Amino acid sequence: MTEHKRVKPAIPNKPSPKNVVTRGLPTDYQTDPTTLYPTYSAEPLRPKEPSAADEAVAASTVAAGTVREAMAAAASATRAAGRAARTGRAAAKSDGSAAQAPASGDDSSDHPDLDAEPESGFDSTLVGTVGPVVHSAGSSHSRDHRPLRIAHLYPSVLNVAGDGGNLIALQRRAQWRGIPVEVVAVEKGDSPDFRKFDIVLFHGGQDVEMAVAANDLARLAPSLRAATDEGLVVFAVCAGLQLLGHRYVSNAGEEMRGAGVLDLETRGGPQRFMQHAACAVTIDGVTETVVGFENHSGLTVLGTGCEPFGRVIAGAGNNGRDGLEGARTRNVFATYLHGPCLPKNPWLTDQLIRTAVGRAEGIRPARVALAPLNDTMETRAHEMALAKAMANRGRRTALEPARLARDRKS
Repeated sequence: MTEHKRVKPAIPNKPSPKNVVTRGLPTDYQTDPTTLYPTYSAEPLRPKEPSAADEAVAASTVAAGTVREAMAAAASATRAAGRAARTGRAAAKSDGSAAQAPASGDDSSDHPDLDAEPESGFDSTLVGTVGPVVHSAGSSHSRDHRPLRIAHLYPSVLNVAGDGGNLIALQRRAQWRGIPVEVVAVEKGDSPDFRKFDIVLFHGGQDVEMAVAANDLARLAPSLRAATDEGLVVFAVCAGLQLLGHRYVSNAGEEMRGAGVLDLETRGGPQRFMQHAACAVTIDGVTETVVGFENHSGLTVLGTGCEPFGRVIAGAGNNGRDGLEGARTRNVFATYLHGPCLPKNPWLTDQLIRTAVGRAEGIRPARVALAPLNDTMETRAHEMALAKAMANRGRRTALEPARLARDRKS
């Protein structure tokens, strides 16, 4: 039986969680014959015992200066040194001698996982650890940065169309680079100080859930406005976009007061925009295509105090008329794109992380360099969503709510 060597990618893979069990696809699963991309084998990768040839290649790779292998060797040496130091301290204590303070290079007490051995079946070579992952004026490694603090607004009522995936994308892409993340769920009745956060997520919901959030948001609006004035990063979707404006008036005539962070107003309209969409977004002079799925009947009009999040390529955008999508002011980014949006748009996710890190470190986001990740899967998801958006370009994929109501009565 021929043994195939696993080819290492040029860009390191994202580390896989150790507690995730790989399962194959169900046997009755039918792949779409029109898919634009090939399917992957369900056979999980199995670690193999290293042969003498593999060990020789690894040795030559370290000698050649490969970063990942060199760091793995250094980490192994650090674990061994930590074990020796702890063994020595334990022996000293058993002899009745006074406990000695740790040496100035021994920080194993602060990093208890340095001595942890890999779990059975875990291939440490898959972990994409690279050298300095975040560079700033005052530090050379991501562990020197304090954790990013993310506030998730009303997750129990505003979390439709997979918007919770935005939080997962931010967490994973930061943690894969060694940046710690803390998440705080802000529910009805909570009173957070938004100036203590780095990123705020404000997701979508229907009118009933929006009314609940709007009533509570009135208490939090002053703190949120003060934090955004200081550069707090906010990513809002659909209902979040509408409630960050001055007001939202539903189709039933109910008026909900917004936080006033964005200079915009929204009214419910007769047409529901429900389709794959795409827009061109420019951040720090770089323009990229952002994709997602819009599902709203709101007609949003921007005031002079904010600019659009992007320009419509496919879809309806804010109102189906002016070619604008979402809204932006300072570091507040608001869009109608569900999907969820961030997993399909790694460039946008990294822009949010970079801006938040720069603000936390007191430096310009342009000076924050994030380590590259292998975004093969994210890129394919992005391209597939863009292909669907372009295929439906100029079409309406939802009927008018008023006509639906008449049909039900007849």
